[in-house]
Amino acid sequence: MKKTTLLNSHLSALVASVGHTDGIVLADAGLPIPGGPQRIDLAVSPGLPGLLAVLSALLTELQLESVTLAQEIITASPELHQQLLAKIAEAAIDQGKEITVSYINHEQFKQDTTQAKAVVRTGECTPYANLILRCGVPF
Repeated sequence: MKKTTLLNSHLSALVASVGHTDGIVLADAGLPIPGGPQRIDLAVSPGLPGLLAVLSALLTELQLESVTLAQEIITASPELHQQLLAKIAEAAIDQGKEITVSYINHEQFKQDTTQAKAVVRTGECTPYANLILRCGVPF
């Protein structure tokens, strides 16, 4: 049995399969998921698992280059927005490389999910709690 933080077999396989610049969408319970990307549905009930918990587990094994958020999160969910920025900054320190953060409108965000390698659905029910994680390289 795996002894690292990321125990979910589908998430572990996803992390092992991505390459530089591949996108992974980490989604709240309400984000529409297009037909193209792999769908990994972790949602159990409202709030379970939360977006931050899933992000934290992914960051133990995933190298990031950038993160894209919907600009609406800034005003609709300011507390979660600040928590995400803090988690991303912590991840940048841990990996020893900068992680850029950018914002697009929610409609464009939904369109961009079609290009992702996978969409990971959480039980998060906070408005605009969605990220596109762009994979980096650890060297």
